Order: sequence, then structure tokens, then C-alpha cells
Amino acid sequence: MKPVRRKSRQRERIYEFIRSRMDHPAAHNVYEALKKETPSISLGNVYRNINILVEEGRITRREFGDGAEHYDAIPGLHYHFICDTCKTITDFPMQSQELITKKAREMSKHSISGHTIQFFGTCEKCRKRKKDRI
Repeated sequence: MKPVRRKSRQRERIYEFIRSRMDHPAAHNVYEALKKETPSISLGNVYRNINILVEEGRITRREFGDGAEHYDAIPGLHYHFICDTCKTITDFPMQSQELITKKAREMSKHSISGHTIQFFGTCEKCRKRKKDRI
């Protein structure tokens, strides 16, 4: 049985911050942003509250190959786009393909629980910047 935790203003603010972002911030990004409005917040407090939010299933941890753990307030299956130039990570607005998981289960002796897809390329802002330089 999970411990019953009291509501925490800081935890709720951390959750709201992550939920408001589509770029999947890392803990240090959350800390830097919230430190401006709550100078007493510590990085350790941000990590503790993020871990609680993950345990509660309100956010998920995601890794995108940059060595940092990123946090996502959309726990269900969805896809991501990663810009090769600026490394920005955003949700990709494509309907998830449950058929991929089903096919993998049929083809494998493994127990497949789901899948993820990441698209790579140049984001609209970087393409525009590059075009403006020409």
C-alpha cells in the first residue's frame, strides 16, 4: 500500500510547471524556473517531489539520449520530436499506433508492454533561423 502523502504547494507547483510545458523539462530546468518565483526551493526538494509525482503516476520519466532524465505530464502513449540542431524535445501530434505493439507481441517471445517512437529532424524555429541567415 502506498503511503498517504499530504498535499504540498511546492509539489503541486512542480506538477503544474511540468504539465504546462511540452518540452519535457529535466529536473534542473524545473529548479531554475521555479527558483525565480520561490527562492527558498532547493534542487533536492525538486528531485524529491518529482520522484513522488512519478510514483503517483502523475508524470513519467523519459530518456531522449542526452544523458538527462526528462519529465512528461502525459503518461499515456504518445510520440516525440527531437530537433537535431537545438535539441528541443516536443510532443509529436500523431495518433499513437497500437497496432505496432500488437504486431511486436505477435512476433516476439518477449512480454511487450508498449512502445515509443521518436522523430528526429530540424524544428520549425531552427529551419526559420537557417533560412533567415541565407
